[in-house]
Amino acid sequence: MDNTDKIKEFYLEFVPGAKVDGNFIKAPCPFCKIENKENQGIFVVSINPENFFAGYFRCTNRCRPGGFPIYYGKSMEVNTGKIPGYDPDREPFVRDVVYPNATLNSEVHKQMAMMNDQSYAHFNEFGVSKEVLFNMGIGFNGRYLVYPYYLENGKCLAAHCILPDQEDENFWQGDENFFSEEFRVYNEQEIARCEGGALFITDSEDQLLIIQELGFPAIAVPSSSNLEFIKHEQLAHVNHIFLVIKNSPEARLSARTLATSLGFKVRIFKWPSQYQRDYDLCQLAKDKIKELKKIIPFLIKSSKAFSPFSSPEKEYSRLIEAIEKDTGNDYFGLESGLKKFDLAHNGIRGINIMGGQPKAGKSCFFLQVSTEIARRKTPVIYYDFENGWQKIYSRTLCRLSRLAGEDIRKKQLDEPGEERFGNAQKELKNILQYFKVVTDRKLNPDIMRKQIDFLQHETRKENVLIVVDSLHKLPFKNLSERRTGIDSWLRQMEAIRDEQNASFLVISELSRGAEGSYGEKPDMGSFKGSGDIEYSADNAMIFVPDWDAVDSISTQERKSTLWMVASRENTPGKIATYLLEYPFWGFKEL
Repeated sequence: MDNTDKIKEFYLEFVPGAKVDGNFIKAPCPFCKIENKENQGIFVVSINPENFFAGYFRCTNRCRPGGFPIYYGKSMEVNTGKIPGYDPDREPFVRDVVYPNATLNSEVHKQMAMMNDQSYAHFNEFGVSKEVLFNMGIGFNGRYLVYPYYLENGKCLAAHCILPDQEDENFWQGDENFFSEEFRVYNEQEIARCEGGALFITDSEDQLLIIQELGFPAIAVPSSSNLEFIKHEQLAHVNHIFLVIKNSPEARLSARTLATSLGFKVRIFKWPSQYQRDYDLCQLAKDKIKELKKIIPFLIKSSKAFSPFSSPEKEYSRLIEAIEKDTGNDYFGLESGLKKFDLAHNGIRGINIMGGQPKAGKSCFFLQVSTEIARRKTPVIYYDFENGWQKIYSRTLCRLSRLAGEDIRKKQLDEPGEERFGNAQKELKNILQYFKVVTDRKLNPDIMRKQIDFLQHETRKENVLIVVDSLHKLPFKNLSERRTGIDSWLRQMEAIRDEQNASFLVISELSRGAEGSYGEKPDMGSFKGSGDIEYSADNAMIFVPDWDAVDSISTQERKSTLWMVASRENTPGKIATYLLEYPFWGFKEL
């Protein structure tokens, strides 16, 4: 039985007189009956399995706010064991704060009574009825419209006062301790009503009123800059979140910041390009009031789960544009079948750290390994602090085509070369479905965890490969804390490996010997800047070039030997010798 069937059975059992009517359940409203309403409304529940709001109930009389099964079950004192989606062990969101006894509750009722025809006319311009304004406690103080900010406990300790049609002229009244960004969540009580369901978040109170008028649950913040202060713990038990923001770059950036903290359950509504800056639902309602009831459901259905990654199409287009425009950079490629490498590791898993002297080919080697893994449809995140996304993509493109970067750049390709290049372009486009490059120098372990979650969700794959290029360039606070920062990152990698099915390929620097050389004998003592490598690494390797790595014009045969110097499960020793096939920059295993 799927979740929608459970929801349907729940309402049919616990709502008196409930009957199925197409994609809805309808019944005389039990809340109207409890409150002895003279005109009993109709209790309506959506049970469309393709609807994100399946299970959401509301009364046609708006006798009380709507909600999902958990809220209904608690309100009607149903045995919690029979409420679909109820988790008896979940931790509720609790603020560590002492609430004062004095509130604005009585003041709110006085200001509601002061609403006049002119005030109602302001809201009627974008289709908001008196019933919604009454339910939301909107008031008027003689000059300003007043939006009360009720907390989850029902107390109103602050209110936002806004001059009609002049949002920039506003102020807060009430207890100044509750003016701070932490408490700027309008209609906060809605969150509890939407446990196990879906919820809108808007970046203005008036946009929320329109959502409410259309029959959907919503919370709001006064402006998009307040989005980042919403605590993700507060929304942990809401399954789907729709972000409706004004059409501005600042609002989109704030929305993406919130979405990154909340995860892939967020869907951000995108305004079509023809709409002007700062366009919002209020303006849309004024322009197309009759179509609004169709537009919002369409936006819900067409919305996509948020992802912090660029689409494969955008990444691919960006690369091709760069190849066309940039004639100053070389393009290198990698191509190899590394059977001995895989055999030495019994398949890549755990934390694999490889050291090597500068210019030994460490990045190229791991790029070759990781893109081959992505080609086999295993998701890969390549954290690059060395080369930049363009070199990474273009080297891969060259490796796949076995064409020199100079020839691609100048388009000096014969007919077979054109065919190989065309095939390589198609193959790279497929690889980009699973291969993501991240160059964020503000990276931290929490962001890494979230990005792994996103990629696993997008690809529907549990295992993921993480490449770090390089360990010593990972962000940490300052140079004086470099040693402890590196060790801290290694600890985090261990946790991510164990908790998120992640394997790591990590590039490390080596320490120089007494005379400035890197020594000929590879061992654990060669690694630079961390005593924790020998404890954290499942496999520790050293890449030793048999040619002069600092001689960029060397014509000698470029062979390098990869050594396993320590391993938890595998035998240390020589893994293989690799020949760099210049000018394609692809390592061939000998």
